[in-house]
Formats: sequence, C-alpha cells, structure tokens
Amino acid sequence: MIICPNCKSQESDGAIFCSECGTQLIQSDSAQTQKFSTDSEELRGEIFYVDEMPNQGATWITLHLLETGDILPFSERNEITLGRLSENQPIEPDIDLTPFKAFDNGVSRLHAVIRHNEGNVVLVDLGSSNGTYVNGMRIMPNIEQPLRHGDIVALGKLKMQIVLS
Repeated sequence: MIICPNCKSQESDGAIFCSECGTQLIQSDSAQTQKFSTDSEELRGEIFYVDEMPNQGATWITLHLLETGDILPFSERNEITLGRLSENQPIEPDIDLTPFKAFDNGVSRLHAVIRHNEGNVVLVDLGSSNGTYVNGMRIMPNIEQPLRHGDIVALGKLKMQIVLS
C-alpha cells in the first residue's frame, strides 16, 4: 500500500496518482513501469524507467488496474468498449474485464466506452447499473466526459488509472 502524502489516503501499490486528491505519488524524476509486449509472449516483472522504455508503437491509452497492478495497453482502435462477458450476450465489449473480478465489482456487460478523436480522449457511461466515476465524481450516462493523463476511473468499484501517450 502507498499512503498519499497530501490526504493520507491508502492507494494500491503501483498507483501513480492519488484517487482521492490527485496528488502524484511517485516523487522521482522518472516513473517506473513494467515492460510489456504486445506479442503473444508476455514479459512481466522487468523494470524500466519511462525514458528508457522501448518504443511500443502508437499506443494512445493504457489502463492501469489499481487493485491487481495489471497494465492493459491499446492502440488498434479509436473507440474501446469496456465491460464483462455474460452467457448469451449478443454484443461483447472490446475489453473483457471479467478476469479482474468485474462482476463482483459491479461492472456492467457494456459499461462504458473510451473514445480518442483529434487529440481528445473522452469517457461515456453506457447506462451502467453501478455508475462510472472519474476522480471520485459520478458521470452522467451518455454524456462525454473528458479524460486527462492520470485520471482515476471507476467502473462500479473497479478502479483503473488512465495513462495517455
């Protein structure tokens, strides 16, 4: 656990910003991150400094799941739906959060969408049952909410940090 030096909130290991007050939790000149591969062979546990990271291509958004520390980078599409799979579901989300306890955390089958358009990144709640939150504030369904690098997004109770590049 990391304790925020500003508000004393407890954050999961690996958090970059406090989910309560937004204070940056990493105080060094260059943040540490895990190296990942977009190939089928996954490399975990190797630590690199951000300024030493190999070029991974045109990744525009990375989701950093705060509870598990998993890092999910995406680059192929300008729109990504987030949710969980369910039996006999005719439409599936682009990102299945089922392996990250999505059901237990109140993530809907089609919970939200993240869009990237002309340098702007927005989040839209798709009428989810348990709501979508940005930095602790619930957003209205079907209305675009701008996202910034470091924002904490909660789908129900499943928290993730937005890393934009």
